[in-house]
Amino acid sequence: MPMAASDIERLIREAIPDAEVTIRDLAGDGDHYAARVVSASFEGLPRVRQHQRVYAALGGRMGGELHALQLETAARQGEE
Repeated sequence: MPMAASDIERLIREAIPDAEVTIRDLAGDGDHYAARVVSASFEGLPRVRQHQRVYAALGGRMGGELHALQLETAARQGEE
């Protein structure tokens, strides 16, 4: 069964509470999504590590419930 965009967003926000998360369904089939995740906690992390944090938030659902996820991450400057 495909995973809902709201579930993807919820899992990411639970693991990365300050994240700004935008999810798009790329094919309209509930199986192919794009996610943009912006978080101050990504500051100083290489892009690969940022992506690993997002995938870890999804708890092993990639390739199963979640077929494909095009991922874009960015560090947001912390509040001053």
